[in-house]
Amino acid sequence: MSLLLVSLPGCLLEKNVYLSLGSLFVHKLDTDYFQQQFPSIQNNYDDARTDPITFRANLEGFPDLPRWLRYTQRSPKHHAYLYGSPTEPGKQVIEVTAYNRQTFETVRERIIFNIQSSTDIQIPYKAEFLILNWDVEEMLPPEAQLDFQGPLRDVWGLQRLTVINITSALDKGGRVPLPIPGMKEGVYIKLGSELPFPDCLLESKRPQNLQLCQEGREPLISCSTRLPEKFHIDWCNLTMDLGSPTSQPPEVGAYELEGGGEFMPPSDSLEERNYIADYLLTLLLPTLIALLLCAVLSYIMCCRREGVEKRDAETSDIQLIHQHTIMTNTEELRHMAATRDVPRPLSTLPMFNVRTGQRVPPIQPHQDSARVPLILSQQ
Repeated sequence: MSLLLVSLPGCLLEKNVYLSLGSLFVHKLDTDYFQQQFPSIQNNYDDARTDPITFRANLEGFPDLPRWLRYTQRSPKHHAYLYGSPTEPGKQVIEVTAYNRQTFETVRERIIFNIQSSTDIQIPYKAEFLILNWDVEEMLPPEAQLDFQGPLRDVWGLQRLTVINITSALDKGGRVPLPIPGMKEGVYIKLGSELPFPDCLLESKRPQNLQLCQEGREPLISCSTRLPEKFHIDWCNLTMDLGSPTSQPPEVGAYELEGGGEFMPPSDSLEERNYIADYLLTLLLPTLIALLLCAVLSYIMCCRREGVEKRDAETSDIQLIHQHTIMTNTEELRHMAATRDVPRPLSTLPMFNVRTGQRVPPIQPHQDSARVPLILSQQ
């Protein structure tokens, strides 16, 4: 990976970055460097001033970063990092905006990623380690990666190990640690080599060690003491990819059948399926059940009703006489109310005098002498 710096008007700096597929890329956003680029710092010449700075990074013309590139910053007082492993060759432009949280100033930077196809030796053997007592931004600096790679190279028995990717444990389903000093979220680091895995790493996949992991105990790994103690490795979460090197395009005729000829599907797949049983089970069975329920309900509602004669036979004579008397008197009162000829209540007339009770038509001629006040206060 190499950098080419070019000054541009209207932005802080443009950087050309050259990186390869299949290898980890880490770009540090130095808060001290951006601190000196804000106009308030340059005008006041206050080099000792340290303001909190945060960053916003996105792909040019888009609101977010590409999928392979990630951004992390622990706090506005810490440096930020852009890191990831590119998946496709090409050219991508990343826009970075630095925000001064003290003065509300901004500084912009453009990073041009020139992703090239890898020309190195293929790395078919890949191992991913989970380090429990480190955070992702602690593992991103090159010196931290070398501290982990050095002893592991001795265990692997080779001179070169390629760091393929570094991922926070939170991105793989890990839980946020409690706010206790020393509690870390964990980080995954994936390394690859062209040589097979050493026996030391293969010990983690033995049945007895898998049983210990299921019981929640630490597996017995012979090379765990050869690695630095500051890296607390979770051997139960060690993942090893035993795949082969990058596959090449198949040769012509690689998919031809032995002996030639054309592929013919099995004959049983061409037989027509009989759906009569499915039809009977899906439609007729629910219909029969519905008809049966309707018949039972009709019998209960129509054939199980008690008749009037049975009801009268089970009722005492005194109760029947009392009921008959009430019904007879009710009918007689209704007949008398319908045939009575009495004046209508005054309250039902259109207008009447409250004091005298005299009926007054709604509209009467205007004669003051014949006018009777409706309200006593109007006299």
